[in-house]
Amino acid sequence: MAKDKPTQEQDNNTGVPFLNAYGNITKALNNIINASTPQRFTHDFLETKLNLKGGSARPIIPFLKRTGFLNSDGSPTELYKRFRNEASRKSSAAEAVRKGYSTLYEINEYVHDTSDVDLKGVIVQATGLSTDSGTVKGMVGSFKALKAFADFEPTSADDIGEGDIFEEEAPAESGKKKVTLGKPVDLNLGYTINLNLPATSDVAVFDAIFTSLRKHLLDE
Repeated sequence: MAKDKPTQEQDNNTGVPFLNAYGNITKALNNIINASTPQRFTHDFLETKLNLKGGSARPIIPFLKRTGFLNSDGSPTELYKRFRNEASRKSSAAEAVRKGYSTLYEINEYVHDTSDVDLKGVIVQATGLSTDSGTVKGMVGSFKALKAFADFEPTSADDIGEGDIFEEEAPAESGKKKVTLGKPVDLNLGYTINLNLPATSDVAVFDAIFTSLRKHLLDE
């Protein structure tokens, strides 16, 4: 066997987890979502509950350990459990990618956004393998299989605290801004106007007073 083609059992030496049959990663993760969480993730669980049989599926367990889904004794981690929750699945998968492929992130912190060509280049740089290595192909495929479940952008709702201050621009014609502190609060303001009317019986005087009042105060 060529030196640049380590077996899947030797992938710890490269720092980049992978499966040659990386399609099994997609199958395993999809089945993990639907299957109940085991006390320990064993080969029997893999074959019986996830319906992944044969030698090509067995490297899934060390892959899940390397990416943070399983503890060293095969017990599911909190990351595993959060991945099964639809609300936190994508962020959990992103965490698993960063954990399992930390070697690649040391070279490019946005490696998940790179093209296949650039991803391959980062892997070659990190592992020292040749560009035409079958192992590199397996690493690229494994990285992409896990990344397909992930979302690396933070959810805006998760970043907004209840006490945060937001400014929302009012329509352009008003030229005013509305400021909300935390949760919206209904606030009604009122005022009282006291008038000292002159002692007169001339109706025109009262008409002028109330016309001016409406023009300068009530219509504002």
